[in-house]
Order: sequence, then structure tokens, then C-alpha cells
Amino acid sequence: MTRSMFCCVISLLPLTVLSFQVDSSLYRIYDTHTQQEITLPQLADALQATDVVFFGEEHNDSVAHLLEYELLKAMDERYDGIALSMEMFVSDDQLVLDEYLSNIITERNLSKDAVLWNNYKDYRPMVEYAKAQGIPVLAANAPSRYTNRVTREGLESLSVLDKSARLLLAPLPIDTLSGAYFEKFARLMGGHEGMGNLKIYQSQNLWDATMAYRISKLAKKKAVKKILHINGRFHSDEQLGTVAHLRNYLRRKVVANISCFPHESFAHPDWSAFSNLARFIILTDPDATKTFY
Repeated sequence: MTRSMFCCVISLLPLTVLSFQVDSSLYRIYDTHTQQEITLPQLADALQATDVVFFGEEHNDSVAHLLEYELLKAMDERYDGIALSMEMFVSDDQLVLDEYLSNIITERNLSKDAVLWNNYKDYRPMVEYAKAQGIPVLAANAPSRYTNRVTREGLESLSVLDKSARLLLAPLPIDTLSGAYFEKFARLMGGHEGMGNLKIYQSQNLWDATMAYRISKLAKKKAVKKILHINGRFHSDEQLGTVAHLRNYLRRKVVANISCFPHESFAHPDWSAFSNLARFIILTDPDATKTFY
């Protein structure tokens, strides 16, 4: 079986047999503090003192999705009070998601009434595991209708929303993070000239701040001791974006981030380039089948 075939076959297996060890030839995990390679169990062990773990992924990285599932299981086996938080669900679908997790509605209802990503099948094993184990799942993301409004009309345009709508978002005013994150976003947009009137950057910060605010509320629940949050790695690399916003809302919690992405030299990390990205780096085989292109 080729490396690309492995990921494709695993993604199609029924949930009842998803107690596998991900083929270690497809990835390498590195501790950037010690600059040593570690195993997935060692990664889970290293999170003992961490309250919120950010797993930053490339959304089409099939190996990352397998590792997220395995890490959730490993954390649940080791620690009490695990919760899962996901960028892949928007905040106004929390009720629908909770009803599904509580067996009030069917998965068909979930797929019809919630906004599911096109590659939801990649995240489904985590949701199903959480459902089976009674793990809460946070719909962390901001509804796109509001991020779109900010892109068009700026953050101040949210002031017209009624109370029920504002409860779905981070509270106003929202800090538009400057410095390193602003420069990083400008590079993504092709330079400062691509930033226009900064409304698109305000939209990015609404996105980040809403995820952070909702994570902070979840973290304050007595039954929740440790949160695994899944998002695109732009939101958490270098502990910027959502991580930085979280520190505004939740100052006394220990946060660690993981950055996972395909890399041609995945067995040979470039420490000068990677050390500042995250507490832990996972490099995956770029030849593995992608979820989408």
C-alpha cells in the first residue's frame, strides 16, 4: 500500500474500527524546546500542565486529521475533563451540535440544520468519539454572515446587531491585533496595498476573537479541565491570532500550540524556520493524499 493510498483507505473505514495507530512513516513530531523527535504518546504526556492546546492544521492535510483524532483519544485516556473546540462549526450551530451529541437529533438532522464543511468526513471521527465519550464540543467559529459584514462595512457595523446576535460573537470592542500579526496578515494578502481599508483585517480579528472568547467561556466551566482546539494554523502559529486574543480573555491558563503541515523534508526540520512557529511541530508527508486540492 502506498503512502497516498493509506490515508485514503483509513478515511473511509467505519468508526467502529478507528482504533488504529497512524503510520509513523507519514509524519514526524518535534518538540521545539528540546529540538528532539517525539512520539504521539509523548506529545500527549507533554500536555499535562497545559490548559488549552491549539492544533493548527492545513485544512486539506489528511494526515493531520488522523493525528487530531488520535491526539483527542490520547488526551481523553490520560486526563479528566477533556473538551473539544472546533473552528469547523459556527457559534449559532451550538444548539444543533449539542442536540446531536445528546442523541436528541440524528446525524441527518445535524447535516441539514448545521453548516458542515465540505470535508466534514475528515472531522467526523472526532465528533463521533466525543459523542460516544460524553466530551463537550464547542462550535467556536463566528458565523460567516457577520465576518462578511465586517469585511464590507467594518467592525463598527456590528453595533446594529441585536443582543441575541451579539452573543454569538466576541464582545465589542474587539482588539485588532497590531505588530507581528498585522504584518503576517499583510504578507498573506500580498502586501499592505492588498489590505485596502483594513476592513478585511478587522474581519480576520472578529474570526480570531470569537473563537478565543468562546474557548475562554468553555475553559471557565468547572467540569472542563483541558481543551483541544482545532483550527487552521494561520490562526495559532507563532501564538498569534486566536492564541493572542485568548490571552486577553484568559490570562491565567497555560496555552500550547501545535503546528502541523506537509513538508518536503519532513524528517529533517529546519529549526531556524520552525522553532518560533509552535511549541510542537508536526511535519507530514507531502505525498500523502490530500482531502481536497
